Amino acid sequence: MSNKKLSRLLEPNLKFYFAVMLLFAVAAIPVNWQLALAEGTLTVLLYFYFRQSNQKRRQGVLQYIDSVTGSVDTASKSTLINSPLPTLVFRPDTGEIIWSNESFLQLAGVREHLFEMRLSEAVPDFQVQWLLSGKQESPERVELNNHRFRVYGSLVRSRNRTGVQSLVATTYWVETTEADHLREVYEASRPVAAILMLDNYEDLMKACEDTQRSAVLAQIDEKLQTWANAGQGILLKTDRNHYLFLFEEQYFQHFVDEKFSILDTVRAIRVAENIHPTLSIGIGKDSPSIPELYKNAKLSLEMALSRGGDQAVVRNQVDFAFYGGRTKATEKRTKVKSRVMANAFRELIADAGEVYIMGHSFADMDAVGAAAGICCAARKRGKQARIVIDREHTAAETLIARLDALPEYSGVFLTPAEAFLQMRADTLLVVVDTNRPDMVENPQLLESCNRVAVIDHHRRAATYIENAAFNFHEPYASSASELVTELLQYLVEPTDLLREEAGALLAGIVLDTKHFTQRTGGRTFEAAAFLRRSGADTAEVQRLFQGDLKDMVTKYDIIRRAEMYRSNIAVSVVEEPGVDRVAAAQAADDLLTLKGVQASFVVYAAEGAVLMSARSLGEINVQVILEALGGGGNSTTAGARIEDTDPESVRQQLIGVLDAYFEK
Repeated sequence: MSNKKLSRLLEPNLKFYFAVMLLFAVAAIPVNWQLALAEGTLTVLLYFYFRQSNQKRRQGVLQYIDSVTGSVDTASKSTLINSPLPTLVFRPDTGEIIWSNESFLQLAGVREHLFEMRLSEAVPDFQVQWLLSGKQESPERVELNNHRFRVYGSLVRSRNRTGVQSLVATTYWVETTEADHLREVYEASRPVAAILMLDNYEDLMKACEDTQRSAVLAQIDEKLQTWANAGQGILLKTDRNHYLFLFEEQYFQHFVDEKFSILDTVRAIRVAENIHPTLSIGIGKDSPSIPELYKNAKLSLEMALSRGGDQAVVRNQVDFAFYGGRTKATEKRTKVKSRVMANAFRELIADAGEVYIMGHSFADMDAVGAAAGICCAARKRGKQARIVIDREHTAAETLIARLDALPEYSGVFLTPAEAFLQMRADTLLVVVDTNRPDMVENPQLLESCNRVAVIDHHRRAATYIENAAFNFHEPYASSASELVTELLQYLVEPTDLLREEAGALLAGIVLDTKHFTQRTGGRTFEAAAFLRRSGADTAEVQRLFQGDLKDMVTKYDIIRRAEMYRSNIAVSVVEEPGVDRVAAAQAADDLLTLKGVQASFVVYAAEGAVLMSARSLGEINVQVILEALGGGGNSTTAGARIEDTDPESVRQQLIGVLDAYFEK
């Protein structure tokens, strides 16, 4: 059939022209029959000549095509049979082996009967989904008889004698055993840098007698050296409380598996009554150069300290990993740092054309109070300050309304859209009560601003605002309002602070300390005393926390749904939407007042997602727990938002994270 079609394509269509020439010959008979006879004879002779020559030409072309096709088929078959690469042909839908070359027979260790075997018998654990999905390379290495292979392949459709179509896969096996081994040896021998720091060194020295200090330090050094010996690396003491540990990556997994037990070992050393040394570890790995490796180790150590210390943080090329950090952080701040930071912040405000202040999304009274304090500092320096806030989604409506009624706050509150349009090139953006770029009121505003200052008390997460011109980050502080108050003590006089501003700052402290019952230190009460001298009215602050009857009914409905888990954790799940954020947070706070409850979790649906509010008395670190679910906060107060799910599914995820937390 194909030869006939090819013949018609190769044969020139000259019959029409010969027919016309015959008609001319016939037409010439009445005029001159001798001429007509000559024309007809010539036409017939030419027709037979062209017919014979075309037949020879067609046969020559067909012979040439047959020879080329035969050569290609012969070369293809020879290449497939004699290929140096192991080749296997099979049906991916049934697992039937059709053919393999000699190289694959030697690889499989089967000399005969391979065609009687199934693919799963010849190559166990070999997956064919990548072929069916249209890929030409296996995503994973295939192991066969202690050899590893990278497998390439393709699919074609074939028709059997009965006319039924089926898929046929042809695969080529490239051995990578030696290359993989070299890569594994290289990866295992890559250097890892760790910086270890006794983060409460000063407290230890103050608690020890002069004769005990050397013995305590020697005991710590011995514990560290014993732990480091498992990594067969080098441990160097670079400062009185700093150590540098270099080891190969093949030993890193050992330290991960034993969960950096040196943290517990060092903490078990008792120096004095309730005084124990704590260790922070920053690790850098997967870096192409030694300087970058050391830089990542320093970043990891800074991250560990900013999260409260007593933990290990690992920085690779992608992100951070956290280990430990379950103990309650102790206050480790000095007024010297606050004074230095206040001077730097004063100069930053002086150089700015205008000041914008922005907190986290769904701002609470701590964020608004801290923003009001920054407005006072900017007003003292003669700068116009604006507060960026979404007034339709906030938990501080009453406080905002009270500030907005002041003449000094006329036009101060802006929506994120208005701020984005009005912001100038010389604007200083001050971010308060958060250090995560994805949690601010408007991430686009943050990205478009050249100079950013961050004032926050939450423990730093894996994602944080980088390259800030000013970073006053103290995880030991109770609230952002407390940090701003410390700065104001060096920036303004008590009389410069408006009565309502002092009340807003005090409300922020009261909110995050749960009325001075949690996360309070000596500095917290000093800040509150300064605000009281500045005119803050505690009765007015208490009125800011009053709710309506509907919120109280919602709160107690959430408490009614609570269930105990592991005898000391209260978990409340609300399936119905419409739960107010403030009511959920207050319910989580009130659950802590129940006898035996050390942590509480409220899971509820809101705004097209599932939200969680978590609280703790300090023994359980709720930040570490909710970080595993994409949230954050600090050790006693945390929250999370999970998209595209339901409260019951989130409850199951929370139970799994809690089990993993207590198994550490």
